[in-house]
Amino acid sequence: MIGRIFRVVRTPVTLLILFGVLLYGAWWGYNNIIKPVPPLPPEPCVEQSVPQGELRASQVVIKVYNGGDRKGLAADVGRSLRNEGFRVVQTTNTVEKIQKTVIVGADANNPEVLFVKSFFKEATVRADQRVDRTVDVLVGNKYGGFNKNAKATYQINAETVCLPSQTPTATPALGG
Repeated sequence: MIGRIFRVVRTPVTLLILFGVLLYGAWWGYNNIIKPVPPLPPEPCVEQSVPQGELRASQVVIKVYNGGDRKGLAADVGRSLRNEGFRVVQTTNTVEKIQKTVIVGADANNPEVLFVKSFFKEATVRADQRVDRTVDVLVGNKYGGFNKNAKATYQINAETVCLPSQTPTATPALGG
């Protein structure tokens, strides 16, 4: 008698368990499909040769951020840096409030950071251990000005330096 009851109850219980697994799978799949795509990690730096130990402006990649109230300051600074030969890839605003110019790079003593710093009056340096070796320039309300007397190259004591890739890399197409 107990065996017969077990067989009668076993089928609905099994179906309920399988239905629960199906519902959990549907919930998990739905939550993962609506989740935003995570951003790609930054591309690490690439060792580049530095002829005669001179780092050129064209080898340094810069992003300029305006952290002050003056409109268009990042664009003006980016234009000045482009005129000096730097590769400025972005000029925009930042939510961080900045007073004096801040240069942000992987390390405060990296040549690309010191090179960019030489173009700004009263700039401070902040390190953030980034792997792509780009340099951020944050300008603010007490922007000290652009040093037009800075040299177009920066002397270093090495034959190579780790900098962002000089050739663009392909990005995968979405949806395709």
